[in-house]
Amino acid sequence: MLKFQTVERDSFFTRLDFRPKLLMMTIITIVAFVWESPLLEFALAAVILVTALLVGVKFSYVRLVISVMVPFYILLLLTHGFFNIDQVKALTDKSALTPIFTFPENWWLIGGGMMSWEGFLYGLNVIFKTLTLTLIIPLGIFTTDVDTMIIGMVRAHIPYKIAFIFSATLRFFPLLFQEINTIIEAQRLRGLAMEKMGPIKRGRVYAKVAVPLILGAMVKSQHLEVVLQSKAFSGTPERTYLHESVLKLPDYLLMAFLLLFFIIAVVLYFTFRVGAFGGPI
Repeated sequence: MLKFQTVERDSFFTRLDFRPKLLMMTIITIVAFVWESPLLEFALAAVILVTALLVGVKFSYVRLVISVMVPFYILLLLTHGFFNIDQVKALTDKSALTPIFTFPENWWLIGGGMMSWEGFLYGLNVIFKTLTLTLIIPLGIFTTDVDTMIIGMVRAHIPYKIAFIFSATLRFFPLLFQEINTIIEAQRLRGLAMEKMGPIKRGRVYAKVAVPLILGAMVKSQHLEVVLQSKAFSGTPERTYLHESVLKLPDYLLMAFLLLFFIIAVVLYFTFRVGAFGGPI
């Protein structure tokens, strides 16, 4: 059954304010983009993955994300291994790359093609980079209540209209998933057995679900627009809130750790090339 994933158990991370989580997502995203070392990217992705599982992000969600991304990861390895030659040579200052294997010259179309070790490593770097970016968002979003999230964004001086749009989008997900399940269950009652279908036929069924789903989402968005206009929604942050957003000692400690990590990562990268592709680490 499709549903919007959230953390169901209480933990140290769920009790944090959203502002340090927002800082965490920002810093980890920047560092993941800057680093090019497969080893450090792997370490960063592993830390994010373990942290996400420890704070309650469901293993089924992580498995689903990785399963969906596997074809993309294979394509990345092949693309960088075979074709990313000039960039890898420039990063490693090598005139020739180390071959893993080479296709025989007499093979049609792919004859003489070589997969390089350096290109393969750069492909791993991109894979771990995308895995980190894919997991850091649910680590911050799934562990925060939507009401607490919008207050934290306003306290972080993010325009209230942007915070409201973001929170409204998150609130729409459960409704959309519920509507998908309702449509599929209605089709089951009419004799549609999706569990007996192949992936292609099942994809066609989901494609047909998209039409009523989009129409339903448009109707709901129009209703929301009418409600906001009737309440004279202005988007000003000067308002009262039911929930409070207060930074406590654990929040300050996490923000201090994140800022220290960011400074060290930047200094080591630009001074000693730690994290650069072909660098010491």
